[in-house]
Amino acid sequence: MTSTRRSLIPLALAGVAAAAALAFSIPSLSPEAAAASLLGGGGMTGKPAPAFDGIQTWINSPPLKMEELRGKVVLVDFWTYTCINCLNALPSVKSWHEKYKDQGLVVIGVHSPEYEEEKSLAGLKDAIARLGIKHAVAQDNDFKTWRNYSNRYWPALYLIDKQGKVVYTHFGEGAYQQTEAQIQALLKQPG
Repeated sequence: MTSTRRSLIPLALAGVAAAAALAFSIPSLSPEAAAASLLGGGGMTGKPAPAFDGIQTWINSPPLKMEELRGKVVLVDFWTYTCINCLNALPSVKSWHEKYKDQGLVVIGVHSPEYEEEKSLAGLKDAIARLGIKHAVAQDNDFKTWRNYSNRYWPALYLIDKQGKVVYTHFGEGAYQQTEAQIQALLKQPG
């Protein structure tokens, strides 16, 4: 029995170390946002969409305000240009923008940098041009909008209905057909 306990101690310590490393790698949240983020942003569903705070620069768009987007369906995509998962999801995000922009969909890419070099405006603009992104991009270097959404993932999609409430979330790659079906359904709803 003692030898079994001893063999479990390194595993327990490794688990604590991994949890601590993860906690320090994620931008800190306010107590309110931390309470809402038990599901990593999934707790936003049904709540009013947060404001775009702390945005350094808007690219491909004038500054946008959530209250001014009422009557539109909004897709907020948290991404960063060196994230392979974000790049894999990007063709779908770009496609939705092109397909549905004239039907009332507003796509906003919130660029929240994972690495220090991604904070460069010149680097972000270069990536946007190279990747052919035509939808609005908000540069969120200080993670203020990220925290407002209680977000913890790249990529992370938040769909907001015409009344300004978060009604759907998806984290990571995949579920493209499901997400598009949600966009289509929201666009059909009365404003």
